[in-house]
Amino acid sequence: MSPNIPDEDPRSIVWFDIDNTLYSASTKISQAMGQRIHAYFVGLGLDKDKASELHHAYYTQYGLALRGLTRHHDIDPMDFDRKCDGTLPLDDLIKPDPRLRKLFQDLDRSKVRVWALTNAYKNHAQRVLKILDLEDQIEGLVYCDYQQIGFTCKPEPDYYHNAMKQANISDPSKCYFVDDSRLNVTSAKELGWGHCVHFYEVGLETVEGGKTKKLVRDTNTHDLEGIAQISDLEELRTLWPEIFI
Repeated sequence: MSPNIPDEDPRSIVWFDIDNTLYSASTKISQAMGQRIHAYFVGLGLDKDKASELHHAYYTQYGLALRGLTRHHDIDPMDFDRKCDGTLPLDDLIKPDPRLRKLFQDLDRSKVRVWALTNAYKNHAQRVLKILDLEDQIEGLVYCDYQQIGFTCKPEPDYYHNAMKQANISDPSKCYFVDDSRLNVTSAKELGWGHCVHFYEVGLETVEGGKTKKLVRDTNTHDLEGIAQISDLEELRTLWPEIFI
């Protein structure tokens, strides 16, 4: 083992997505973010229809509208972060949840490490974790580095490989993961992540790529991919009893 590389921690790792996972979609933060991103497109001189078209196209093609903006428009990604994520009134929209904090406290830290895995930039991620009173419960944060040219994001395989590298874990089967995006969870599962869960609040609405999406009930009760679906994070206690005290 190289003296510059620490020995690998033998514990498994639990990866929590942040937005629309650690708080409910009912907060309508995705709607507020969608409005800000749309305004950013319009601010580039696009009419509203073209702005909506490109917003959705970039989100669909690149996973994040910002990645399309950095590829096809002369923009500063940190300006985008300040005007979009940075202006969200998070203190008015989310509050600490003692039940959620207890869930994190009940994870057996002798068996697992707990990290966050987000497509947001670190500023937004840290704001959310602080407001939710979870900063001290998260040991590491993997985020989209907007300042890095060609940065990756979920669901791209490179993003998950980089996350494992940052967390110094080599065995994907030791990864537990929960995310509100089915695509993100499926991608992790295909890479061998051992315990993948889709957080899905039936009946609520979210905004993806500027388009409103109704979370309808999944009629496929036989999940051939081995991915469980939950609507309350408390259900993780039942799905993953081996990592709770």
